[in-house]
Amino acid sequence: MPDFKTGDIVKVFTKDSASAKARATPFEGIVIAIGGGKDNKTFTVRKIASSQVAVERIFPLASPAVEKIEIIKKGNVRRAKLYHLRKRDSSARSHT
Repeated sequence: MPDFKTGDIVKVFTKDSASAKARATPFEGIVIAIGGGKDNKTFTVRKIASSQVAVERIFPLASPAVEKIEIIKKGNVRRAKLYHLRKRDSSARSHT
């Protein structure tokens, strides 16, 4: 697994168990939180979908469903949790 932190833009490839073929579906967004204990680390990725709706997914780091993680862009943030982005995104959409 690559060394990423909160604020990085990542692309997470997960195995799609619903399809007959073993296909990896990408989920690209900003890492807003890294949590969990020593053994069960999780990270939350937030993206804005095509219909301007925000989607968040929580991925376990040591899951066999996560095939690979690509770092698209490194972030420079001062916070460990970026939950304030939720409010910023929703207020920006209401004024447009």
